[in-house]
Amino acid sequence: MIKRILKWTFLLIVLAAFVWFEIAYWTSTNDCNRNTSAPNNPMKAIVYCDYGLANLKFTEIEKPIPNDDQVLVRVRAASVNPYDWHFIEGTPYIVRLLGVGLRKPKDTRVGVDFAGTVEAIGKNVTQFKPGDEVFGGRGGAFAEYVCRRAEGAIALKPASITFEQAASVNIAGITALQALRDKGNVQPGQKVLINGASGGVGTFAVQIAKSFGADVTGVCSTRNVDLVRSLGADHVIDYTKEDFAKGEQRYDVILDNVPNHSLAECRRILTPNGKYVMIGGGGPNDSRWIGPFGRVIKTMVLSPFTSQKMGMMMADANGKDLAVLADMMQSGKLKPVIDRTYKLSEVPAAIAYLEEGHARGKVIITVE
Repeated sequence: MIKRILKWTFLLIVLAAFVWFEIAYWTSTNDCNRNTSAPNNPMKAIVYCDYGLANLKFTEIEKPIPNDDQVLVRVRAASVNPYDWHFIEGTPYIVRLLGVGLRKPKDTRVGVDFAGTVEAIGKNVTQFKPGDEVFGGRGGAFAEYVCRRAEGAIALKPASITFEQAASVNIAGITALQALRDKGNVQPGQKVLINGASGGVGTFAVQIAKSFGADVTGVCSTRNVDLVRSLGADHVIDYTKEDFAKGEQRYDVILDNVPNHSLAECRRILTPNGKYVMIGGGGPNDSRWIGPFGRVIKTMVLSPFTSQKMGMMMADANGKDLAVLADMMQSGKLKPVIDRTYKLSEVPAAIAYLEEGHARGKVIITVE
């Protein structure tokens, strides 16, 4: 009797879950159908009504109006991140279950990193004024204007850097800073390995680790050896000629932007109390269902059973850390690396280039 009750209970749960999924999937929608009329106060922006790079549109939408706690920024430049194409493609699929939108994206705007000039402020804003040059992060940054809460991820742009350089900082720079400072707790004299040293996060990480006084080893391809060395790396490993995981050197911290080695291989070259930090963005070759989360689960399971600390890093964008990075750029300790620049109308091409996985530093969008 009990077995029969359990069996039917399980079947009812499965049926209910299936019905919920079907309803949620087919009712998943966005505001595209409601926004068919011409905007009263238009601005250019990139939007998408359906998942997929081919569905990105360069169009006119309503210019935002700042509320009492926001600033309105005239965007001069933005930058592209793996974060962006994850949302555009809706992958890994598990993120759709977490509120992104099952069948269609709920938020039709894309882009996060921006730099520009404050055009207007809300009545409660005291940190900024019209005319200030700023940089930071805000959803919908691939547009002529964004509204950003003044208490959020926004800071004054150093006068010594361009809008294009400033636009590259938010996600990649904060990820590198927090991974090394907070997760890795890098100390002067420690040996730090940065796998994927020529990418967006990697180019920031090499410079930040050096500013902390670390002995830095960067891993990259042949064509990027000189670039990584110019950023201050003490040692550069060309992965086409040498496998860092098979070397004899031991590292206090491994920052893994390209998790192309097993956790066992990475543990072998860590010191007994070393720290392994995986950057959580993932890549286009990851599983389309769970992406990098399989490896994340492995690190969580393994970490309690070893003296070595292992975990994933996701950036917590905030104004305080943007100000730290601004000071580093102003003092010359940090210089953003820009690979290519595209116009706002060319965002699909910029995303496609980033997906190839060979960008050196950051890919920038200029907004004229």
